Amino acid sequence: MNFRELGLEERLLEGIDAMGYETATPVQSQVIQPILAGKDIIASAQTGTGKTAAFLLPIVHKILTEQHAANHINALIIVPTRELAIQIAETMEGLGYFTDVSCIAVYGGGDGGSFIAEKKALSSGVDMVVCTPGRMIAHLNMGYVKMQQVKYLVLDEADRMLDMGFNDDIMKIISFLPKQRQNLLFSATMPQKMRELARKLLHQPVEINIAVSKPPEQIVQEAFVVYEPQKIPLIKYVLNTKEFTRVIIFCSKKQNVKQLTSDLKRAKFLAEEIHSDLLQDKREQVLQDFRNRKLRILVATDILSRGIDIEEIELVINYDVPNDGEDYIHRIGRTARAATKGNAITFISEAEQRKFAAIEDLLGKQVVKLPIPEQFGPTPEYAPKLHKGGGARRSGGGARPGGNARGGARPIHNKR
Repeated sequence: MNFRELGLEERLLEGIDAMGYETATPVQSQVIQPILAGKDIIASAQTGTGKTAAFLLPIVHKILTEQHAANHINALIIVPTRELAIQIAETMEGLGYFTDVSCIAVYGGGDGGSFIAEKKALSSGVDMVVCTPGRMIAHLNMGYVKMQQVKYLVLDEADRMLDMGFNDDIMKIISFLPKQRQNLLFSATMPQKMRELARKLLHQPVEINIAVSKPPEQIVQEAFVVYEPQKIPLIKYVLNTKEFTRVIIFCSKKQNVKQLTSDLKRAKFLAEEIHSDLLQDKREQVLQDFRNRKLRILVATDILSRGIDIEEIELVINYDVPNDGEDYIHRIGRTARAATKGNAITFISEAEQRKFAAIEDLLGKQVVKLPIPEQFGPTPEYAPKLHKGGGARRSGGGARPGGNARGGARPIHNKR
């Protein structure tokens, strides 16, 4: 389903277009319309199915188009970890870039300045709050949080929160909310305790179950575990091992696209870049040259992971580990089309190990880690539990469409 068929507000559609999305994922297609209709939702959907945008888009649409209390919190999203709180706020920054909807992530582990910034937003009013339970209770205990007008409550990864022992904290937070509200509950699994929580919170909910798609079997998936400075030399080595006819290299940041493209050109590779800073005419020309084999290598952001259909792409390289399993599947799905075989190689730095481990969990298997030639020196051990990398997250966070990433992990949009 095309996003324009969902009836979303035009400013939201501008953000979706700028991020390169065209077709809604299954969970988005099934969840957005019931939310727009005011229904409570209980959805079984794993990380990587697009669930973050599935609840953000309709909530932002309703905030933009319906009457809401000024200087209050309108939507509350409760999540189990600070990493998930950050990623949702970053995703909101991308999707809501062309709107004036405000959002803040509230989580522990920061300094005194972050607590003061949270207090200011929670007491003066902010459209959307993404929080971890413990941190929100710390604010609630001080008596200034404006929860009286919350219209939308989201529990994301609810099963994980229950496993972590947050049931009492969740119920305490909910006791501060008005009884009349829309409730959205997302969980990867549906054990009995999840059903009991749903019975307490939801009113005649719509139940939705989404299974994540898996990459085609004919894609050979492999990875290198490296230090960040080893990535560019190793990519050059891989590209020189075989005369690949068409290669796409995906980077998560535009600055990485530009730097890698420049390095490849200096090494005499036929490479060009595609990202949101390029004018549409230039993008189309680069794609045409790639189709016509005038170019061998495209270096791109995730703007290219959807909506293109170019056959005979032999190799996809993930220079950066994708933000989540859905992005990974879309990226590597550019190869092995039309029943042909293809290769996908991911470069995993130390900081990206936990993120890639979450993708492997979604895939239900380990991706083969290839040995690195001795000339590149020692490499890190693949031990994702020991490295503090971000967990898998929904695409679209960090960088504003058409602009640079904004510093800080607690983005706040301008208040309407």
